[in-house]
Amino acid sequence: MLVAEAVGRALYRAGAETVFGLVGSGNFHLTNALISAGARFVPARHEGGAATMADAYARTGGGLGVLSVHQGPGLTNAVTGIAEAAKSRTPLLVLAPEAASQLSNFWIDTGALAAAVGAVSARIQSPETAVADALGACATALCERRTVLLGLPLDLQAAQYTGPDGLLLPERESDPCEPSGRAVADLVAALAAARRPVFIAGRGARLSSAREPLLALAQRCGALLATSAAARGLFLGDPFDLDVSGGFATPLAAELIRGADLIVGWGCALNMWTLRHGSLVGEGAVVAQVDSGPEALGAHRPIHLGVHGDVSLTARAAAAGLGERGDSGYRSPEVAARLADAGRWCDVPYEEDREPSRIDPRTLSIALNELIPRERTVAVDSGNFMGYPAMYLDVPDVDGMVFTQAFQSIGLGLATALGAAVARPDRLTVAALGDGGALMGVAELETAVRLGLNLLIVVYDDAAYGAEVHHFGPHGHPLGTVTFPDTDIAAIARGFGCEAATVRAAEDLSAVADWLAGPRERPLLVDAKVATGSPSWWLEEAFRGH
Repeated sequence: MLVAEAVGRALYRAGAETVFGLVGSGNFHLTNALISAGARFVPARHEGGAATMADAYARTGGGLGVLSVHQGPGLTNAVTGIAEAAKSRTPLLVLAPEAASQLSNFWIDTGALAAAVGAVSARIQSPETAVADALGACATALCERRTVLLGLPLDLQAAQYTGPDGLLLPERESDPCEPSGRAVADLVAALAAARRPVFIAGRGARLSSAREPLLALAQRCGALLATSAAARGLFLGDPFDLDVSGGFATPLAAELIRGADLIVGWGCALNMWTLRHGSLVGEGAVVAQVDSGPEALGAHRPIHLGVHGDVSLTARAAAAGLGERGDSGYRSPEVAARLADAGRWCDVPYEEDREPSRIDPRTLSIALNELIPRERTVAVDSGNFMGYPAMYLDVPDVDGMVFTQAFQSIGLGLATALGAAVARPDRLTVAALGDGGALMGVAELETAVRLGLNLLIVVYDDAAYGAEVHHFGPHGHPLGTVTFPDTDIAAIARGFGCEAATVRAAEDLSAVADWLAGPRERPLLVDAKVATGSPSWWLEEAFRGH
């Protein structure tokens, strides 16, 4: 048996059940070995799309993400998606064939490339150790939640496998990090002294399944609850859930966070996005941070207290050490009533932007939220538009939003939605894109049609790179480089085989209602011509820090 075949079969046994990619000569035999072993192969139209699909598949509960690409340009085409996955600590295994000689036009230094984007580099070393090497890389991806580039030299792939049969995924220690007793005692003291504590939970809290421990601790110490955008939905259903902190925060949430005398970040980067460049930290407030990565503590701003420990374990230990308090802390009936009345963006009044033949993006988002089923996955691209779907479209739980924003690249949204839809076919997936990002990733419309995905694609179309328009326009800079003629994106979508509709007013959304009524045989793309008069509120906050 060839090494390529042995590695493919072993990886399938180890959990590589769904593989995204494009096939070339370098990964042809390996990919076929995975398929023959039982894996599902999802061919994309571009390696960049395939990488992001694999990332989103893993994030949405699909297990290990696996990407198979051709050597050289197949890998470099995928680099942006790999960088996003690496920065997000997605368990992603990249099967990266390598030219056997530096004289080959396909040769690149895959180890250096991996290091450059924050991924882990691994390689099969010999025909005897090939399967063990591949399984070790797989274990690193799964147990350490890392993106791993597995180098597969072409000469080794073509050699006869001489190692043992039946190897299994090696056992790895993945015990969560216990916080020190001293650090927990300091945190308990801070919680006991606080009268208005606020918790902000991030991706680390989500990954450590910390919802219940944090809810219990918050009830015990009287804390309000918020999340980063990546962990949205973690506290859904709690009456003191502020939803998202930072630029996406509602006016009421921002007011309450600014009023806190203690802010605790739980597995959350306390950066410019989650704290609005620090403007959400009130005068005299104590800032604490809990994280399993010691390098994260205080990385973005000075903190008063840092706890190196797993979020769930730390929350449980703090609750055990905290006595009963005599008041309700920040969890008063008055705060609960205010949150019930104005805790969601859909409850916040606004003056509609009435631009001819264009729909206000808030009006669009609120109407869509009412139309689409509650069981949904919302995948959001980056850009001026992104807060509208991210905040006005409700999610059913913490898995209901996929936010590939760690690298802040536009153009990943459609592929994100495809990966999520493959992982969760039981839910409607909503891809929310700007026109710039939609046109960057447009080739994957064919993939969506071919796979028959339960997918609604909404393009917030302002015929521009809106962030740059609103950033540079007020200062009198010319905008010809970031504005474009109107594009009939609906017509483009029909060319790929989608159903499509152009929306200029709320009544045009009847096309969405008709599609939802079924049968949904093809994805629907909505080209929503949105009003362009003013920047989004989160963009104003972001620019305030520059």
